Amino acid sequence: MFSMRFENLNPARPFVDATPMSRSPRSSDLPALAAAAQEFYGVHHPLYLRLWTAEATIAGTAPDRRFLAAPISQLRATDVPPGLALRPAKTVDHYDAARDAYAAVDADHPHHPEEAAIQDREDLQEAADEGLLFDVTVHDEWAGYAAAIIKPDDALGLPAYVVRELVLAPRHRGHGYGRHLSTLLAQSLPDPTRILIGTIHEANQGARTAALTAGRQDIGGWLQLPLS
Repeated sequence: MFSMRFENLNPARPFVDATPMSRSPRSSDLPALAAAAQEFYGVHHPLYLRLWTAEATIAGTAPDRRFLAAPISQLRATDVPPGLALRPAKTVDHYDAARDAYAAVDADHPHHPEEAAIQDREDLQEAADEGLLFDVTVHDEWAGYAAAIIKPDDALGLPAYVVRELVLAPRHRGHGYGRHLSTLLAQSLPDPTRILIGTIHEANQGARTAALTAGRQDIGGWLQLPLS
C-alpha cells in the first residue's frame, strides 16, 4: 500500500509511505518501488520512499525509525547506579529545561532534529494525568523526564506501554545514565505483564545504543529509499 506523507506535516518534507503486505522488500524490488512512487506521487516531488520492513538494513536504503521493544518483566531485572531514580510527576514543571536539553544536543549534532524532537507539553501532561510521567533524578536533583502512554496505534498491536519521552539534562549526560532509563521506566510502570515499545531513529546512535544495551530489541521499522 502506498500513501503520501509529510514529515511532521511539513510541506517541504514530502515522502511516500509504502507498507508491503506479503513479504519484506528486497534490493531487487527497489527500482520498481521507486518507479511506482514517482509515477503516482511525483507531482509532489517526494524526497524518499519509506518502506516498512523487519530487516534492519537493505542495500540501497538509508536509516529511518525502528521499533525497539522488550517485555517489562525482563527490563526490570537490571540494576541501576546508586542515586539514579524516577519519581512520579503530576505536572510538566521542567518542560523548558527538557526543551533546552534537546536544543543542546541539536547544537552539537546538526542532524539530530531530523531524528528526535521533544514531545509537546500537552502530550507529556497527558502522560502525567495517566500516572505515566516521571522525573529522572540524580541524588534527588531533577535530571530529565521519562514518560510512557498506552496508545495501541503506536504499539504494533502489542499489549504495550509506548515510550513517550526519555531525556537527560546536559549536565547529567556522559555518565552512562542513558542506558538505564528504559530499566527505570520499566520498574516504575504499573503493569509488569506488558511490553515497553518505542521508536528510535536508526541514525540516533546514542539513543539506539542505550535502548539496545538496556535489553530492548529491534522488532521492525522503516527504511528510506531516496527518490531525489
